[in-house]
Amino acid sequence: MNVLLIGGTGNISAASVRLALQRGHQVTLLNRGQRPLADYEIHGAESLIADIHDEAATLAALGERTFDVVANFIAFHPADIERDIRLFQGRCAQYIFISSASAYQKPLAQAVVTESTPLKNPYWDYSRAKIACEEACIRAYRQNDFPVTIVRPSLTYDTVIPTAIGGWNDYTIIQRMRQRRPVVVHGDGSSLWTMTHATDFAKGFVGLLCNQQAIGEAFHITSDELLTWNQIYDAVGIAAGTGPVEKVHIPSSFIAKVVPTKKGSLLGDKAVSTIFDNSKIKRIVPDYQATTPFQRGIQRTLAWFEAKPKRMQTNQACHQLLDSIINAYKPAYDAARPS
Repeated sequence: MNVLLIGGTGNISAASVRLALQRGHQVTLLNRGQRPLADYEIHGAESLIADIHDEAATLAALGERTFDVVANFIAFHPADIERDIRLFQGRCAQYIFISSASAYQKPLAQAVVTESTPLKNPYWDYSRAKIACEEACIRAYRQNDFPVTIVRPSLTYDTVIPTAIGGWNDYTIIQRMRQRRPVVVHGDGSSLWTMTHATDFAKGFVGLLCNQQAIGEAFHITSDELLTWNQIYDAVGIAAGTGPVEKVHIPSSFIAKVVPTKKGSLLGDKAVSTIFDNSKIKRIVPDYQATTPFQRGIQRTLAWFEAKPKRMQTNQACHQLLDSIINAYKPAYDAARPS
Protein backbone atom coordinates (compact mmCIF):
# COMPACT_ATOMS: atom_id res chain seq x y z
CA MET A 1 0.00 0.00 0.00
CA ASN A 2 1.26 3.47 -0.94
CA VAL A 3 0.75 5.86 1.97
CA LEU A 4 1.48 9.58 2.24
CA LEU A 5 1.68 11.04 5.74
CA ILE A 6 1.70 14.80 6.15
CA GLY A 7 3.90 15.39 9.17
CA GLY A 8 5.13 12.01 10.33
CA THR A 9 7.76 12.95 12.92
CA GLY A 10 5.47 14.10 15.70
CA ASN A 11 4.64 12.67 19.10
CA ILE A 12 1.72 10.65 17.68
CA SER A 13 2.68 10.16 14.05
CA ALA A 14 6.22 8.76 14.29
CA ALA A 15 5.04 5.51 15.86
CA SER A 16 2.41 5.13 13.13
CA VAL A 17 5.08 5.61 10.45
CA ARG A 18 7.29 2.94 12.04
CA LEU A 19 4.45 0.42 12.29
CA ALA A 20 3.26 1.07 8.73
CA LEU A 21 6.80 0.40 7.48
CA GLN A 22 7.06 -2.75 9.62
CA ARG A 23 3.85 -4.03 8.04
CA GLY A 24 5.24 -3.59 4.55
CA HIS A 25 3.56 -0.38 3.44
CA GLN A 26 5.34 2.05 1.17
CA VAL A 27 5.46 5.26 3.23
CA THR A 28 6.19 8.77 2.02
CA LEU A 29 6.45 11.70 4.42
CA LEU A 30 5.60 15.22 3.33
CA ASN A 31 7.05 17.80 5.70
CA ARG A 32 9.61 20.59 5.94
CA GLY A 33 12.45 18.15 6.62
CA GLN A 34 13.53 19.90 9.81
CA ARG A 35 13.58 16.78 12.00
CA PRO A 36 16.05 13.99 11.19
CA LEU A 37 14.11 10.76 10.70
CA ALA A 38 16.77 8.77 12.52
CA ASP A 39 15.95 10.71 15.71
CA TYR A 40 12.54 8.99 15.61
CA GLU A 41 13.86 5.58 14.56
CA ILE A 42 12.23 5.94 11.15
CA HIS A 43 14.11 3.99 8.52
CA GLY A 44 12.88 3.27 5.01
CA ALA A 45 10.39 6.10 4.49
CA GLU A 46 10.68 8.37 1.47
CA SER A 47 10.75 12.12 2.13
CA LEU A 48 9.12 14.87 0.12
CA ILE A 49 10.34 18.25 1.35
CA ALA A 50 7.65 20.91 1.22
CA ASP A 51 5.59 23.06 3.57
CA ILE A 52 2.00 21.83 3.23
CA HIS A 53 0.85 25.42 3.85
CA ASP A 54 2.55 26.41 0.59
CA GLU A 55 0.14 24.88 -1.88
CA ALA A 56 2.22 25.62 -4.97
CA ALA A 57 5.35 24.10 -3.45
CA THR A 58 3.37 21.05 -2.34
CA LEU A 59 1.95 20.56 -5.83
CA ALA A 60 5.45 20.76 -7.27
CA ALA A 61 6.72 18.17 -4.75
CA LEU A 62 3.81 15.82 -5.46
CA GLY A 63 4.07 15.98 -9.22
CA GLU A 64 1.67 13.47 -10.78
CA ARG A 65 1.84 11.01 -7.90
CA THR A 66 -1.19 9.28 -6.46
CA PHE A 67 -1.57 7.39 -3.20
CA ASP A 68 -3.75 4.71 -1.69
CA VAL A 69 -3.95 6.73 1.54
CA VAL A 70 -3.19 10.30 2.51
CA ALA A 71 -3.20 11.12 6.25
CA ASN A 72 -2.78 14.61 7.63
CA PHE A 73 -1.52 14.82 11.24
CA ILE A 74 -1.08 18.61 11.19
CA ALA A 75 -4.41 20.00 9.99
CA PHE A 76 -5.94 22.32 12.57
CA HIS A 77 -8.24 24.68 10.68
CA PRO A 78 -10.98 24.28 8.06
CA ALA A 79 -8.77 26.06 5.53
CA ASP A 80 -6.29 23.19 5.92
CA ILE A 81 -9.00 20.70 4.98
CA GLU A 82 -10.19 22.78 2.05
CA ARG A 83 -6.60 22.95 0.76
CA ASP A 84 -6.16 19.18 1.16
CA ILE A 85 -9.36 18.54 -0.77
CA ARG A 86 -7.98 20.63 -3.62
CA LEU A 87 -4.65 18.81 -3.47
CA PHE A 88 -5.84 15.23 -3.04
CA GLN A 89 -9.30 14.89 -4.61
CA GLY A 90 -8.71 12.18 -7.21
CA ARG A 91 -5.19 11.45 -5.91
CA CYS A 92 -6.09 9.01 -3.11
CA ALA A 93 -8.54 6.25 -2.23
CA GLN A 94 -8.69 7.36 1.41
CA TYR A 95 -7.96 10.61 3.24
CA ILE A 96 -7.49 10.41 7.01
CA PHE A 97 -7.94 13.54 9.10
CA ILE A 98 -6.45 13.44 12.59
CA SER A 99 -8.97 15.26 14.75
CA SER A 100 -9.15 15.24 18.56
CA ALA A 101 -11.25 13.55 21.23
CA SER A 102 -11.40 16.94 22.94
CA ALA A 103 -14.04 17.77 20.33
CA TYR A 104 -16.56 15.65 22.21
CA GLN A 105 -19.31 17.33 24.20
CA LYS A 106 -18.22 19.35 27.24
CA PRO A 107 -19.61 18.91 29.81
CA LEU A 108 -20.55 15.33 29.00
CA ALA A 109 -24.20 14.36 29.24
CA GLN A 110 -23.30 10.66 29.54
CA ALA A 111 -20.36 9.07 31.32
CA VAL A 112 -19.11 6.88 28.47
CA VAL A 113 -17.93 8.46 25.22
CA THR A 114 -18.75 6.75 21.93
CA GLU A 115 -18.28 8.05 18.41
CA SER A 116 -21.92 9.16 18.45
CA THR A 117 -21.35 11.47 21.42
CA PRO A 118 -22.11 15.00 20.17
CA LEU A 119 -19.25 17.31 19.24
CA LYS A 120 -19.37 20.53 21.24
CA ASN A 121 -16.68 22.35 23.20
CA PRO A 122 -17.49 25.88 24.39
CA TYR A 123 -14.16 26.22 26.23
CA TRP A 124 -11.37 25.52 23.75
CA ASP A 125 -10.74 27.19 20.39
CA TYR A 126 -8.49 24.26 19.38
CA SER A 127 -11.37 21.81 19.76
CA ARG A 128 -13.88 24.01 17.99
CA ALA A 129 -11.47 24.32 15.06
CA LYS A 130 -11.14 20.52 14.93
CA ILE A 131 -14.95 20.24 14.91
CA ALA A 132 -15.10 22.67 12.00
CA CYS A 133 -12.46 20.58 10.20
CA GLU A 134 -14.57 17.46 10.70
CA GLU A 135 -17.61 19.26 9.31
CA ALA A 136 -15.63 20.25 6.22
CA CYS A 137 -14.50 16.63 5.77
CA ILE A 138 -18.00 15.21 6.07
CA ARG A 139 -19.42 17.84 3.75
CA ALA A 140 -16.82 16.91 1.11
CA TYR A 141 -17.62 13.22 1.60
CA ARG A 142 -21.37 13.74 1.24
CA GLN A 143 -21.29 16.23 -1.60
CA ASN A 144 -18.21 15.21 -3.60
CA ASP A 145 -17.49 11.63 -2.49
CA PHE A 146 -14.18 12.67 -0.94
CA PRO A 147 -13.08 9.41 0.76
CA VAL A 148 -12.56 10.68 4.29
CA THR A 149 -11.92 8.85 7.56
CA ILE A 150 -11.78 10.82 10.83
CA VAL A 151 -9.57 9.71 13.71
CA ARG A 152 -9.86 11.23 17.19
CA PRO A 153 -6.88 10.60 19.49
CA SER A 154 -7.21 11.53 23.14
CA LEU A 155 -4.10 12.31 25.21
CA THR A 156 -1.47 10.28 23.36
CA TYR A 157 2.15 10.31 24.45
CA ASP A 158 5.54 8.97 23.43
CA THR A 159 8.04 11.81 23.08
CA VAL A 160 6.19 14.16 25.45
CA ILE A 161 5.64 14.09 29.23
CA PRO A 162 1.83 14.15 29.47
CA THR A 163 1.09 15.97 32.71
CA ALA A 164 -1.82 18.40 32.61
CA ILE A 165 0.12 21.38 33.95
CA GLY A 166 3.86 21.84 33.56
CA GLY A 167 4.78 19.04 31.23
CA TRP A 168 4.88 18.23 27.52
CA ASN A 169 7.86 19.02 25.27
CA ASP A 170 10.56 19.65 27.87
CA TYR A 171 12.02 18.00 30.97
CA THR A 172 10.96 20.62 33.53
CA ILE A 173 8.35 18.59 35.39
CA ILE A 174 10.85 15.76 35.92
CA GLN A 175 13.44 18.18 37.25
CA ARG A 176 10.81 19.62 39.57
CA MET A 177 9.83 16.23 40.93
CA ARG A 178 13.47 15.28 41.51
CA GLN A 179 13.98 18.54 43.37
CA ARG A 180 11.03 17.56 45.59
CA ARG A 181 9.13 20.69 44.62
CA PRO A 182 5.31 20.46 44.63
CA VAL A 183 3.35 19.99 41.41
CA VAL A 184 -0.07 21.40 40.59
CA VAL A 185 -2.89 18.89 40.09
CA HIS A 186 -6.23 20.21 38.90
CA GLY A 187 -9.29 19.50 41.03
CA ASP A 188 -8.84 16.93 43.76
CA GLY A 189 -6.98 14.61 41.40
CA SER A 190 -9.71 11.97 41.48
CA SER A 191 -11.20 12.52 38.02
CA LEU A 192 -10.60 9.67 35.60
CA TRP A 193 -8.46 9.97 32.50
CA THR A 194 -7.06 7.81 29.72
CA MET A 195 -3.43 7.88 28.62
CA THR A 196 -2.64 6.18 25.31
CA HIS A 197 0.87 5.33 24.20
CA ALA A 198 1.58 6.27 20.58
CA THR A 199 2.59 2.71 19.74
CA ASP A 200 -0.88 1.56 20.77
CA PHE A 201 -2.57 4.35 18.81
CA ALA A 202 -0.53 3.23 15.80
CA LYS A 203 -2.11 -0.23 15.85
CA GLY A 204 -5.56 1.24 15.36
CA PHE A 205 -4.41 3.85 12.87
CA VAL A 206 -2.50 1.43 10.63
CA GLY A 207 -5.43 -0.98 10.78
CA LEU A 208 -7.62 1.72 9.22
CA LEU A 209 -5.36 2.22 6.19
CA CYS A 210 -7.26 1.38 3.02
CA ASN A 211 -10.02 -0.15 5.15
CA GLN A 212 -13.18 0.31 3.10
CA GLN A 213 -15.36 0.04 6.19
CA ALA A 214 -13.69 3.18 7.53
CA ILE A 215 -14.69 5.52 4.69
CA GLY A 216 -17.13 8.17 5.88
CA GLU A 217 -16.66 7.10 9.50
CA ALA A 218 -15.07 8.53 12.66
CA PHE A 219 -13.11 6.59 15.26
CA HIS A 220 -11.41 7.38 18.51
CA ILE A 221 -8.39 5.24 19.34
CA THR A 222 -7.50 5.11 23.03
CA SER A 223 -6.37 2.79 25.76
CA ASP A 224 -8.91 1.07 28.01
CA GLU A 225 -6.79 1.79 31.10
CA LEU A 226 -8.41 4.31 33.44
CA LEU A 227 -6.32 6.30 35.91
CA THR A 228 -6.99 9.20 38.23
CA TRP A 229 -4.82 12.27 37.78
CA ASN A 230 -3.31 11.53 41.20
CA GLN A 231 -2.24 8.13 39.89
CA ILE A 232 -0.90 9.69 36.69
CA TYR A 233 1.31 12.17 38.52
CA ASP A 234 2.53 9.48 40.91
CA ALA A 235 3.36 7.21 37.97
CA VAL A 236 5.49 9.98 36.48
CA GLY A 237 7.17 10.42 39.85
CA ILE A 238 7.89 6.72 40.13
CA ALA A 239 9.40 6.75 36.62
CA ALA A 240 11.51 9.73 37.68
CA GLY A 241 12.74 7.80 40.70
CA THR A 242 11.06 9.96 43.33
CA GLY A 243 8.04 7.84 44.17
CA PRO A 244 4.68 9.56 44.81
CA VAL A 245 5.00 13.32 44.37
CA GLU A 246 3.88 16.25 46.51
CA LYS A 247 0.68 17.53 44.94
CA VAL A 248 -1.12 20.83 45.44
CA HIS A 249 -4.75 20.32 44.43
CA ILE A 250 -6.29 23.45 42.94
CA PRO A 251 -9.72 23.83 41.26
CA SER A 252 -9.52 23.92 37.48
CA SER A 253 -11.62 27.09 37.39
CA PHE A 254 -9.13 28.84 39.69
CA ILE A 255 -6.17 27.74 37.55
CA ALA A 256 -7.98 29.00 34.44
CA LYS A 257 -8.44 32.43 36.05
CA VAL A 258 -4.78 32.67 37.06
CA VAL A 259 -3.53 31.27 33.74
CA PRO A 260 -6.21 31.95 31.08
CA THR A 261 -4.26 29.95 28.47
CA LYS A 262 -5.05 26.81 30.49
CA LYS A 263 -8.83 27.31 30.30
CA GLY A 264 -9.29 25.30 27.14
CA SER A 265 -7.11 22.32 27.98
CA LEU A 266 -8.55 22.07 31.52
CA LEU A 267 -12.23 23.08 31.39
CA GLY A 268 -12.50 21.91 27.79
CA ASP A 269 -10.74 18.60 28.29
CA LYS A 270 -8.75 17.29 31.25
CA ALA A 271 -10.95 18.48 34.12
CA VAL A 272 -13.74 16.14 33.03
CA SER A 273 -13.70 12.41 33.77
CA THR A 274 -13.69 10.72 30.37
CA ILE A 275 -14.23 7.04 29.67
CA PHE A 276 -13.97 5.90 26.05
CA ASP A 277 -15.82 2.98 24.55
CA ASN A 278 -13.41 1.53 21.98
CA SER A 279 -15.86 -1.00 20.57
CA LYS A 280 -16.00 0.63 17.14
CA ILE A 281 -12.26 0.61 16.41
CA LYS A 282 -12.06 -2.96 17.72
CA ARG A 283 -14.89 -4.02 15.42
CA ILE A 284 -13.27 -2.49 12.31
CA VAL A 285 -9.70 -3.39 13.32
CA PRO A 286 -10.22 -6.74 15.10
CA ASP A 287 -6.64 -7.04 16.36
CA TYR A 288 -6.62 -3.61 17.97
CA GLN A 289 -5.66 -3.75 21.62
CA ALA A 290 -3.79 -1.18 23.71
CA THR A 291 -1.16 -3.12 25.63
CA THR A 292 1.07 -0.43 27.17
CA PRO A 293 0.10 0.48 30.74
CA PHE A 294 0.97 4.05 31.62
CA GLN A 295 3.51 3.10 34.26
CA ARG A 296 5.56 1.23 31.66
CA GLY A 297 4.93 3.73 28.89
CA ILE A 298 6.08 6.76 30.88
CA GLN A 299 9.28 4.93 31.76
CA ARG A 300 9.92 4.50 28.04
CA THR A 301 9.23 8.20 27.51
CA LEU A 302 11.74 9.24 30.15
CA ALA A 303 14.29 6.85 28.63
CA TRP A 304 13.76 8.60 25.28
CA PHE A 305 14.36 12.02 26.83
CA GLU A 306 17.42 10.81 28.71
CA ALA A 307 18.98 9.09 25.70
CA LYS A 308 20.17 12.50 24.43
CA PRO A 309 21.05 15.40 26.73
CA LYS A 310 19.66 17.92 24.23
CA ARG A 311 16.17 16.52 24.88
CA MET A 312 16.44 17.17 28.62
CA GLN A 313 15.81 20.89 28.33
CA THR A 314 14.23 22.65 31.31
CA ASN A 315 12.33 25.90 31.41
CA GLN A 316 12.60 28.24 34.37
CA ALA A 317 9.45 30.03 33.23
CA CYS A 318 7.53 26.78 33.74
CA HIS A 319 8.76 26.53 37.33
CA GLN A 320 7.74 30.13 37.87
CA LEU A 321 4.30 29.47 36.41
CA LEU A 322 3.67 26.52 38.74
CA ASP A 323 4.93 28.51 41.73
CA SER A 324 2.71 31.46 40.80
CA ILE A 325 -0.39 29.23 40.65
CA ILE A 326 0.42 27.73 44.05
CA ASN A 327 1.15 31.12 45.60
CA ALA A 328 -2.03 32.64 44.18
CA TYR A 329 -4.13 29.83 45.57
CA LYS A 330 -2.57 29.64 49.04
CA PRO A 331 -4.53 32.58 50.56
CA ALA A 332 -7.81 31.14 49.27
CA TYR A 333 -6.86 27.72 50.58
CA ASP A 334 -5.90 29.06 53.98
CA ALA A 335 -9.10 31.08 54.26
CA ALA A 336 -11.25 28.05 53.41
CA ARG A 337 -9.65 25.77 55.96
CA PRO A 338 -11.56 25.16 59.21
CA SER A 339 -10.02 27.14 62.05
